[in-house]
Amino acid sequence: MTLRFVHKDLVGIEGLARADVDRVLDLAERYFALSREPVRKASALRGKTVINLFYESSTRTRTSFEIAGKRLSADVINMNVSASSVSKGETLYVVVIRHQASGAAAYVAAQIGPSVVNAGDGLHEHPTQALLDAFTIRRAKGRLDGLVVTICGDITHSRVARSNVHLLKLFGCEIRVVGPRTLLPVGFEELGVTVTDRIDDALRGADVVMALRIQQERLLGGAMIPTTREYSKTYGIGLSRLALAKPDAIVMHPGPMNRGVEIDPLVADGNHSMVLEQVEAGVAVRMAVLDLLAGEASEA
Repeated sequence: MTLRFVHKDLVGIEGLARADVDRVLDLAERYFALSREPVRKASALRGKTVINLFYESSTRTRTSFEIAGKRLSADVINMNVSASSVSKGETLYVVVIRHQASGAAAYVAAQIGPSVVNAGDGLHEHPTQALLDAFTIRRAKGRLDGLVVTICGDITHSRVARSNVHLLKLFGCEIRVVGPRTLLPVGFEELGVTVTDRIDDALRGADVVMALRIQQERLLGGAMIPTTREYSKTYGIGLSRLALAKPDAIVMHPGPMNRGVEIDPLVADGNHSMVLEQVEAGVAVRMAVLDLLAGEASEA
């Protein structure tokens, strides 16, 4: 029997059980298959409304949620942040919110009846990105259990790193995070990961290599790294460094990429890269999340 998804909201991976993640990923497999059919529509959210409320710009994530909602036959509204209410007569079921303040999604979820999906809140979490990353890894590797995953880059400012750590720990993965000491948050070891500034050690024997964007807009005028050129030389994922990982290692990046900084174009576009697969997975995973919170799957 398929387990029911018991949560009203998805504000973070922290607090989910392994069974919850499996439920999302298994349903996403169905929607991934649907995305390759001539007719890509499902009826799970027919007659329901999804609001995309983005206080931070993110064309890719917003568009992914918009496509996901429409493929589920929902009415999707991309709301101007200055608007205070939806159209009269609308029955609101899901609010997808992205906000620069950590905890914003949880705050909204506590105030309203409809389900809330966190599309990224400050430095806290980005749960659907972690879910689509897990979906991509599982399809490429055939499993999530026990993999060695290296996350490289700006860990301090990465909500993607935090969500991925919470999720991958549920499956017993060995997780290594690596970057300049100035970009490694204090106390991150308490999450049960290996924290190092030695890139070669972190990459050796890895099954999955995840490069993170250097978030220059958060780096206080560049004070946390000498130059992007120096960062690329010391921590960029190029072909020679990738050779330290397992021969069948996959390379991921949540985007947008700084090509030639955290990742070499030859790696980003090479045979090990799963970047395009991550983008394709995004719609299917977000369809699964919306369905489980407000659609037919939530009623099963």
